[in-house]
Amino acid sequence: MNKSAARNIDGSDAVLEVRVELVGSVPTIWRQLEIRGSMALKQVHKVLQAAFGWEDAHLHRFTTDDPFAPLRPLNGEIPEVLQWLPRQECEEPEDSPEEECSLDQLLDLSSGAAFYEYDFGDSWLHRIELMSRRPANDDSPPALLIDGGRRGPLEDSGGFPGYEEIMDALADPSHPGHAEHSAWVADMTGSDKPFDPAFLDIAAVNLALAEGFYPRYLFRSPFLLQDEGVLACRPRHDCRPQSSMIRGCCHRGPVGAGETANRGRTGWDRRA
Repeated sequence: MNKSAARNIDGSDAVLEVRVELVGSVPTIWRQLEIRGSMALKQVHKVLQAAFGWEDAHLHRFTTDDPFAPLRPLNGEIPEVLQWLPRQECEEPEDSPEEECSLDQLLDLSSGAAFYEYDFGDSWLHRIELMSRRPANDDSPPALLIDGGRRGPLEDSGGFPGYEEIMDALADPSHPGHAEHSAWVADMTGSDKPFDPAFLDIAAVNLALAEGFYPRYLFRSPFLLQDEGVLACRPRHDCRPQSSMIRGCCHRGPVGAGETANRGRTGWDRRA
C-alpha cells in the first residue's frame, strides 16, 4: 500500500490493518492485527509482545528500514537507519523516543514496511506492513488480533537456529538432547503439556490485549464458545450479546497438540 495513504485526509484517527511477520521464520510466523493509527510506538510494542507471546524481558527498537539490509551510499555516505527506542535508552543523536511517534507516523516514514526488533541478542526481527485502513469510530478497539499463523518462539532460545534445534529435539524422543530440551521448555512455559509450535490461540491473545492493556474493553465474539477445552462454532445468526466468556473464531474440536491456528474476526464490547 502506498505510504501516502497512511493517514486520513481530514486528520482523524484510523484503524490500520497490518501484517506482522517474523523475518526468517519457516514456516512463516505471522499476525494480522488491527491497530489504531494514533497509537504511540510505546504501546505498539506492548501489543506486539502480547501478539507473539514475548515476555518483555529484553531491549527493543522500531526502524523505518530493515536494520540488517545492506545500505546504499547516499551522496557518498551510508545513511543512518532511523530508529525509535524507549526514551531512557536513547543515547545517540539519531535515536528518537518511541513515546513521541505513532504507528501512523512510522509507516508514513517507511519505504513499504517498518520493522520492530526485539532482543538484540536473539534478534527477533518483525516486519510490519500496512495492508488497509478505515476510519476509526468510538467502538473501535485500540488493538485486535484478527488472524495469524503459529505461536511465537520461546524467549532466550537462541534465535531461529537455536529455536529450530530445540523443536527438532522435542519432536524426536531418540534425540540425545530430547530430555534436556523438554525440561527446559516445560520450565519456560510453566507446563508439562506437549509444546505445539503450530498452535496459536487468537482468543487468548485478544483477551490479554483487552484485560492487560485496555481494561475498559471487554473481549467477546459471538461466533464461538469455549467450554471445557472444546471450541464449538455457533451459527452466525446467533449473535446476541454474550458474557465475558472467551470467544473467537477457530477450528472445531479439542484444543491440543496438532491443532491449527484459530481463525476469524473477533469482537469487543465497551464496558460501561
